[in-house]
Amino acid sequence: MRVNVIIPVFNRLEHTRKVLEALRGQTISDALTIVIVNDGSTDGTAGYLQSQSDVIEIQGDGNLWWGGAIEEGLKHVLPACRPDDYVLFLNNDTWFDDNFVEALVQASKENGGAAVGSVIHEEGRDPPLVSIGAKVNINRLAVWDLLSELSEKEKRSPARQYRVDALSGRGTLYPAHLFRKYGGMRPHLLPHYMADYEIAMRFARAGIPLVASSKAIVYSPPVYGNDASSLSWRKRLFGRRSAHNVFQRLIFYSLVGSPVQRMTAPIRMAYFSCSRAFSTWRSLAKRKEGTI
Repeated sequence: MRVNVIIPVFNRLEHTRKVLEALRGQTISDALTIVIVNDGSTDGTAGYLQSQSDVIEIQGDGNLWWGGAIEEGLKHVLPACRPDDYVLFLNNDTWFDDNFVEALVQASKENGGAAVGSVIHEEGRDPPLVSIGAKVNINRLAVWDLLSELSEKEKRSPARQYRVDALSGRGTLYPAHLFRKYGGMRPHLLPHYMADYEIAMRFARAGIPLVASSKAIVYSPPVYGNDASSLSWRKRLFGRRSAHNVFQRLIFYSLVGSPVQRMTAPIRMAYFSCSRAFSTWRSLAKRKEGTI
């Protein structure tokens, strides 16, 4: 068994150093193949990676984005994968304990070859658990974190595993054969945001369990999510770096779900976008009336 770790990076060399240190300390480090897709970094990342004998570097030109970088990594590792091998998606702004990868592999085996995601702990927060995994209502085009459904007690002492509707790319393990059977990333359609959810949900439609293991923890700095607060409304709605990009969300909802849900995605997206915008406007209007 080998675990092929694929990490897309763009600059932030200090993070790359830290995640490599965490991988080298794993209990099953001898079973890891580490592939870093360096998408045009300009901060010395290339020189550093070339000096690391246990790292395979794939170079991009800065236009791969997350989905394209993962796809390049898959093209490299899949030809040599055996039936019992795995692929692990990681971001470089994470770190983890020594048993992290082993916990993911064990959870996959316990659940019949499941895809397994990790939970996120934020440093300096009490309780530290800030994300378990995504729940998705395709009909209403809504995504939320399972954490919001937990009691305060369970947030401090979560169950070992949870079933989720989608998995992120911040530390998710997949049996390698799934990519050969159901395909890889779709970077031309989803180059960045939502690409990780789409491939997980594609596997789920084929009957593959999606599990989040609370024993597999990734630690992140205080800001780990997609912060769009500083973006203009134009970049927030249409920028490729924005998780709120309307085109990417439309493509995502057009790819997932049943055939009927896929066909009606544009209509439902227009309806719910207008409905939510009106609700927000009405709430603001009422609040304004109350202050006069």
